[in-house]
Amino acid sequence: MESSIVLQLHSLAHASRLAAYRALVQAGPEGLAVGALRDVLDIPSATLTAHLNVLRSAGLVTDEREGRVIRMRADYVRMDALIAYLTENCCGGASCGPADCKPKPKTRKKR
Repeated sequence: MESSIVLQLHSLAHASRLAAYRALVQAGPEGLAVGALRDVLDIPSATLTAHLNVLRSAGLVTDEREGRVIRMRADYVRMDALIAYLTENCCGGASCGPADCKPKPKTRKKR
């Protein structure tokens, strides 16, 4: 499991790939056609294809051919598993929310 997590995190460790992934997550289950994604990101087709191949090999996105169009979708199950892995030890394993994970402000010691 950890090797797939490392691969997923590595695939997101590039600004253009992260932007593409976030755009696909935001698009919802219907995803985006590659051309529409290219227009949103304003990057060359060949560059986008290379980035999508990295995300695909990490299992974070899927593609489906619809005639002449290739539609990309975020894999929400994988995304949720990645987030769960990253937060499973949050707050010592106790159930908590984002506000509970903030560091406590330091108090000054009185002299």
